[in-house]
Amino acid sequence: MGCGSRGTVFAGAAALLAAMCLPALSHPHVFAEARLDVAVGKDRTVEVLRHVWRFDDLFSSTVLVEFDKNKDLKLDAGELKDVASVVHESLAEFNYFQIVTANGRDVAMEAPTELLADFTDNQLIILFESRPKEPLVLKGKVDFGVYDPTFYTAIDFTEDDYLQVENLPQSCKRTVVRPDPDEAIAQNQSTLTEAFFDDPAGNDLSKIFATKLELTCSANS
Repeated sequence: MGCGSRGTVFAGAAALLAAMCLPALSHPHVFAEARLDVAVGKDRTVEVLRHVWRFDDLFSSTVLVEFDKNKDLKLDAGELKDVASVVHESLAEFNYFQIVTANGRDVAMEAPTELLADFTDNQLIILFESRPKEPLVLKGKVDFGVYDPTFYTAIDFTEDDYLQVENLPQSCKRTVVRPDPDEAIAQNQSTLTEAFFDDPAGNDLSKIFATKLELTCSANS
């Protein structure tokens, strides 16, 4: 598949083009505003994560041009389905940009069965749900966030209220953590080498820069 094809164009903007068609880059070229809702069951188990990403005008315009098969300057249901399918496939190896940890350990997430795409006010919107592979009980410190390990796409929660919890137990405290980039680099200077920033495939350490929803919970209900 060449770099001019619509599949590669979108995959690149979602992180793959940096590896397939461009030299290594250490700053974002695609921007999206995000919302994350974490739904918790009565047994304090995390049931589902609901993601909404709204992409910037420039990238959205690129998607419109590449996927508008009938050239009517809009994306119909079939074209939006194609967009969602390409994004779904492209982000699989990046765990759909999700970061979930429980007491410092990564939590394995099931791949979403599908992604939905919409195009509203000239902006592409991606929606999907995901679930932990194993029961995730809120105990201790559990973090949720979204980040692109290649730094090609910046997904930002512009307001703390865009990180929410449904049915938050009374024994849990909700905090939005926004790392200071300079401080994060200083604290991890020994591991953040030039190779880290030049790796187009990304690095798990990039999660230190991610905005996170932090839930601190006692064992009591």
